[in-house]
Amino acid sequence: MKKFLFSILCVLTGLLVGAIILKLSGISPLEAYKIMWMGAFSKPSYWAYIIIRSTPLILTGLSVAFAFQTGLFNIGTEGQFIIGSLSAAYFGYILHFNPWIQIPLVLGLSIFFSSLYGGLAGFMKARFGVHEVISTIMLNWIALYFSNYIVMIEGFHKPNTETSEYINPSTSITFLENWKGSDSGISWLSQHPTLNEFMKPSVNAGILLALISVLLIWILLKKTTFGFKLKAVGLSPEAARYAGINVNKKMSQSMMIAGGLSGLAGATQVMGVSKNIAILATHEGYGFDGIAVSLIGSNVPMGSMIAGFFLGTLKYAGQKIQSALEAPSEVIGIMIGAIIFFIAVPLLFERPINQLMKILEKK
Repeated sequence: MKKFLFSILCVLTGLLVGAIILKLSGISPLEAYKIMWMGAFSKPSYWAYIIIRSTPLILTGLSVAFAFQTGLFNIGTEGQFIIGSLSAAYFGYILHFNPWIQIPLVLGLSIFFSSLYGGLAGFMKARFGVHEVISTIMLNWIALYFSNYIVMIEGFHKPNTETSEYINPSTSITFLENWKGSDSGISWLSQHPTLNEFMKPSVNAGILLALISVLLIWILLKKTTFGFKLKAVGLSPEAARYAGINVNKKMSQSMMIAGGLSGLAGATQVMGVSKNIAILATHEGYGFDGIAVSLIGSNVPMGSMIAGFFLGTLKYAGQKIQSALEAPSEVIGIMIGAIIFFIAVPLLFERPINQLMKILEKK
């Protein structure tokens, strides 16, 4: 309860900071927030876009939260996300199977390679004492340039573009993709306008995979001996080692699971939304946003899910004030930064939260 109140206060304070910035820019905060609210919830298509935006954030946030729970700081979510995206794009293009085989196979390969990539940081810490923050930052850049290199390989590179070839249709996880464009689909959806508008964006099975992942990680951490050992290593490596737990092995396993979650985020983004990958000049940002999601969600699975939806909504709705009011798009970034800042300085809210908890206990 205390962590939940703390996150709420940080979010409200961040929104207040955003309101001040808007006011200083000569824009009414109330009008801006009203446009954001309407731009997020007034149409079914907006709900769909929020789900699409939130899916990778939930998974990368879950990846960071899981590593936190086991005493590790996974800064490498961005690189793991890129490896997952690259794997999905490459294997989704070169493999040709029935969708019932193709989809789980491509997902499995994406998770496998991204988990190996994440586990590399855990292995380097366990074997050589290299701090995971340093190694994962370097691995992020390696993943970026490795992805750019693979995209330009002949046979995978789309001629006269800076992108890869599109994945095979049997790899797509977009809901009813072919049916929506068929005569029967168009006819049926025209009779159901709300569902028709909701289905226009590329709503895909990624959100289901994200929610299942949240549940599985919660069960793993709370209900299994394996999860207990991982948390024990995070709380006190020396005590865990004294209790007979293989600390080095658990560090590698933890980073492998975290890497697999980030890779799943990248795979669902390719298989459900973009259908290919492009040469990147800089990181896409989903992994780094996952750190914000984890912090806002108090580094727990369910909190990451809620924070992922919140951040996805904020990012999508924030675009609306730029076009409607010519407000600076940086305001949303300032809000998110302010929220993270206040989370990082808990003493600011410790006293008011303690007072509120006392009042609630008396009632």
